[in-house]
Amino acid sequence: MPVIFDTLAELRGHGFDTVIDVRSPAEFAEDHVPGAISLPVLSDAQRAEVGTLYKQTSPFDARKVGAALVARNAAQHIENELFQYDGGWRPLIYCWRGGQRSGSFTSILQQIGWRADTIKGGYQTYRRLVQKALYEQPLPHKLILLDGNTGTAKTDILALLARRGVQVLDLEGLARHRGSLLGAVEGGQPAQKGFESALISALDKLDPTRPVVVEAESSKIGQLTLPPKLWHIMRTAPRIEITAPLEARAAYLTMAYADVIADPDTLASRLEPLRYFRGHKIVDGWIEQMKAGDFKGLASALMEQHYDPAYAKSRTVHDHEVLDVLRADSLDHAGQDALAAQIEARLSEI
Repeated sequence: MPVIFDTLAELRGHGFDTVIDVRSPAEFAEDHVPGAISLPVLSDAQRAEVGTLYKQTSPFDARKVGAALVARNAAQHIENELFQYDGGWRPLIYCWRGGQRSGSFTSILQQIGWRADTIKGGYQTYRRLVQKALYEQPLPHKLILLDGNTGTAKTDILALLARRGVQVLDLEGLARHRGSLLGAVEGGQPAQKGFESALISALDKLDPTRPVVVEAESSKIGQLTLPPKLWHIMRTAPRIEITAPLEARAAYLTMAYADVIADPDTLASRLEPLRYFRGHKIVDGWIEQMKAGDFKGLASALMEQHYDPAYAKSRTVHDHEVLDVLRADSLDHAGQDALAAQIEARLSEI
């Protein structure tokens, strides 16, 4: 009988040995229950084939073809990924709605003798629970924003704070993006649904009675949007600001964006959209600095002519409580570590 889960906490404490997602690889890649393994009973192409048959021929013919494909793929999984398990193994299986794909696979495993079961409502149940937690229920966390102009090493300092035992929420890490026009990273961003799954998993691991440090962000990180309730808390949260000389920030950015610098064509293409905001003359100047290999000069110019004015404008929109302003003369490893120590000490007073 399908297992009913009313909360994410219940789902995370399911008690089964393995969670298996039998949806197609594309569905799994977009989002899945955390910790689930992918054992698709229909490939992406096969799922499209069955869907076309269902719409254009008949549901009966689609079910015949689908059943044959599911049985064939299930046999391969049993002979390979599942062959290691003994008779006491308990898998929990889900598909899109908790219907035919998961039901068929579960029935086969039960006939073998494994104590398999399904999630009632399948992935859609999990997705509704995520949406409820992020979009409907109040978030209980006490956030402290780590603020500072571009190049003040906020992301690296966040990682240092985590190593010191400070609670942090690394939104850029979850979004796989450095949060700026030049911030794309290799591999690209997750889907919005996948980001939200990672986000609620990270939030649920945090103690709401202790402060959580999060980097000051806009409402979007790359192409991903922060849930409104989280964004509202961030907009009103107290802040710790980091300041550093332009030269130190430029040196840090040159190091942090070494991967972007190594690909001049990509760098030039990412600068092009800024012509709309800063004009052709300024952007042409940046391109010339790039071609000359003056990357510290380029970083300085980008901050002076684009990022710093943008930050200054955004700060005039809301009046934030500033807990402390910390200055660093250098943002090398020693400078970052010193800042992390000061932030940890300041948080102990809260």
